[in-house]
Amino acid sequence: MSPARLSTVVLDAHDAHELAGFYVRLLDYEVRAEEPDWVLIGPPPGRPGTALAFETEAAYVEPVWPTRRAGDQQMMLHLDIEVDDLAAETARAVAAGARIAAYQPQDDVRVLLDPSGHPFCLWVESTSTDTDGAPSQ
Repeated sequence: MSPARLSTVVLDAHDAHELAGFYVRLLDYEVRAEEPDWVLIGPPPGRPGTALAFETEAAYVEPVWPTRRAGDQQMMLHLDIEVDDLAAETARAVAAGARIAAYQPQDDVRVLLDPSGHPFCLWVESTSTDTDGAPSQ
């Protein structure tokens, strides 16, 4: 038996197609499959990267970052996206439709919110990383 392999991260959204379009622009990905309420995107052939899927959820509630009160929709996960130029990629993400989060916990990480309110981090490698290469948070 072969080990299990993570193939795709799925994010719920108000509009799967809108959110997929944002991440296509941000990550330079392409659409691999789509249905009325679901879209799968991934890197072009030959380029490594994790696929993302988006599902329209009528009862979707945006998470709160950072958590402010008990009972708020908690952030369940976030995407860490490594970049070479934090300022330039932050500007590009904002131009693609992201919003800069008010709370920024680290100098070498920029927390942004995608069009459905999911927090994601742009980060540059620094000496403050965990053993897996992701920023320590």
